[in-house]
Amino acid sequence: MDIPRIFNITESAHRIHNPITPDKLASLGSALRLEPGARVLDLGSGSGEMLCTWARDHGVVGTGIDMSPLFTGHAKLRAEELGVAGQVRFIHGDAAGYVADENVDVAACVGATWIAGGVAGTVALLARSLRTGGIILIGEPFWRHLPPTEDIAKGCLAHSIADFLTLPELLAHFGHLGYDVVEMVLADQDGWDRYEAAKWLTMRRWLDAHPDDELATEVRGQLASEPVRYATYTREYLGWGVFALMQR
Repeated sequence: MDIPRIFNITESAHRIHNPITPDKLASLGSALRLEPGARVLDLGSGSGEMLCTWARDHGVVGTGIDMSPLFTGHAKLRAEELGVAGQVRFIHGDAAGYVADENVDVAACVGATWIAGGVAGTVALLARSLRTGGIILIGEPFWRHLPPTEDIAKGCLAHSIADFLTLPELLAHFGHLGYDVVEMVLADQDGWDRYEAAKWLTMRRWLDAHPDDELATEVRGQLASEPVRYATYTREYLGWGVFALMQR
């Protein structure tokens, strides 16, 4: 079980696999008023930065599930590095359908709502692990500016304009699902730059080390095209944020 290998290559040096910066991730943890011992479930936990830093800074305990053995390995190493291996555990597995054995205080899916078919399905999945009065965290893209054409949406790597909502529409959607939005932390363009541009150096160094790999042509093509595509489309049109929800 693994994610497509191209992502293991391009994001192999990332600690955070989305446009949230470490400072904003720390701000989110503080904004949630996390108590020592709070239980956190993170579906699609990537390299574990959220759980590990919150365990260090706030004393939370928790579990992360991710399909990438590479990223799961990185998460375990990060827990050791920060001295929180006794507080968090990381499981290589499919987060789709995962329900915690014990209800948690925070149930999160930050940037992987595809695991349950979108926002509504992921909120419903997370709610199955949540204690009464707990918080759901959803990380999701939104349109900063509505693309004027479907081609521009595809330039943002969406299938169509309908893939994402505008920020007001997304916030309203959470309400329609029966949840209050109680916090949000939004990525900015610097965060997008750090997430996207960091891939380019990783790709170049990987190409220098693996010129004959079967994916070398694909990686070379991405390195040649991604800076212009990103600056033209994603950076201008796509937003991203983490939204904290509580059931009404």
